Amino acid sequence: MSRLFVLLTTLLAILSASLAFPNDVDLLKRQEVEDPSSSADGTFGVLNPPPPPGPPKFTGTKLVHDRAHPWRPPRDGDERGPCPGMNTLASHGYISRDGVASPSEMITAVQEAFNMENKFAIFVTYLAHLLNGNIASDLLSIGGKTRKTGPDPPPPAHAGGFNVHGTFEGDAGMTRADAFFGDNHSFNQTLFDKLVELSNRYGDGFYNLTVAGELRSQVLQDSIATNPEFSFKNVRYFTAYSESVFPVNFFVDGRRTEKKLDMDSARSFFKDMKFPPDFYRSAVPIADQGLSEIYAMHPFLPGGNVDGKVNNFAVDPASADFTKPCALYEDILNTVKRLYPNPAGLLRRNLIKCLHDFHPGVAAVLGRDCVEQFPYGKK
Repeated sequence: MSRLFVLLTTLLAILSASLAFPNDVDLLKRQEVEDPSSSADGTFGVLNPPPPPGPPKFTGTKLVHDRAHPWRPPRDGDERGPCPGMNTLASHGYISRDGVASPSEMITAVQEAFNMENKFAIFVTYLAHLLNGNIASDLLSIGGKTRKTGPDPPPPAHAGGFNVHGTFEGDAGMTRADAFFGDNHSFNQTLFDKLVELSNRYGDGFYNLTVAGELRSQVLQDSIATNPEFSFKNVRYFTAYSESVFPVNFFVDGRRTEKKLDMDSARSFFKDMKFPPDFYRSAVPIADQGLSEIYAMHPFLPGGNVDGKVNNFAVDPASADFTKPCALYEDILNTVKRLYPNPAGLLRRNLIKCLHDFHPGVAAVLGRDCVEQFPYGKK
């Protein structure tokens, strides 16, 4: 392949990145474009990602549905996916409105708009990026696969975005159906009606931790009873419980003294991808507080339906769970090894850097010192 073609491919990747971030003119200044002749496999350029952002200077509550971030409906071609929080950030311009952003921009956005604690923000963002992002271009889609993330790294890496089933997204979602039924990323009115019903029954019309625990248990049982391919272990086991407390921690107006979410605000986030009017972020930096409480209400071990049959759940003793969280870190590393079995050159360096930047969030979020591992060596 000629050097001219490699150069043109690299320039196209850069152009894609610049078009993806109309609100961030400094993007390319923060990302060093490497020499295309030394790229990972000679077919694309590799961007050298910046380190993840640290905590913001101001961490109190403030208005986030402001004039600088008006809501706009998604345009044709814009990416939206299974995470209502990221969908809302894109629709308000906290990340690029097309739904494609770098991990650094996503971390900045969740801190700015939701007051998400820094290490937790690093953990969840780099988790999604390592499993579903484009390591070569340092871009990640909050929805499906798109050319806006640039040329793909070598397969089996896929850069498929948040919609990829079985990595960051998974079964037993709160307002998204299991992938077995055909659409794991669009708002599901039937599931939202269940959330409203349980909020009325257990929360006096509000979604709180009690409702979260009941809903988590019911959607698990519903998936076991209807999805012959139901799987609930490792990454999904952790993200599902985190997903259950997310609305209590981040969708409740920061001026409220009680952590309970009204149904109008819930519908605004989950369905309309929109901050409620006059919405203020959390008064303090927050992560996954309440997770242990909802788990304790209806303890559930990781596993899935076996032999392609419904109501045939079997526990998977090899899966990570809350008693062995560092097994989750090892599972993530093993998944990364499968996605990038033979990374070369700058792609390899970027991958190691992402894993290195990811690790500070691991110990902070998982609650113990998981030994940092470099699957491709330290050099």
